[in-house]
Amino acid sequence: MSRVVAARGNLESTGVPTSVPVRVALELLQAGHRYLDVRTPEEFSAGHASGAINVPYMLRFGSGMIKNPKFLAEVSSHFRKDDEIIVGCQKGKRSLMAVNDLLAAGFTAVTDIAGGYDAWSENRLPTDL
Repeated sequence: MSRVVAARGNLESTGVPTSVPVRVALELLQAGHRYLDVRTPEEFSAGHASGAINVPYMLRFGSGMIKNPKFLAEVSSHFRKDDEIIVGCQKGKRSLMAVNDLLAAGFTAVTDIAGGYDAWSENRLPTDL
């Protein structure tokens, strides 16, 4: 069984967020999954995975960050609940929180990217500036 099928099968059978390494995430992207980048617009504009769609999970507010109150609505404007989505942030924490929220909202095929964009770029995977 391929890693792509194994990753998806794990998500479907457990309903628990699956995190995959960036190289597996690239395989998923190449197999037709879509990349949701949940970093801030500033982080996204500094560089992102090729073809990624940016919907921030957290927004800068003063000297800190707050959860984007329109996150689910914004994601729903780009993705259907049955779309195969890989979700990434900078290091992996926000994307895992986003995946949990997406699963709770009825999205059925979301996968977290372990290590986020830092790991993506360290592995020299395709990026856009």
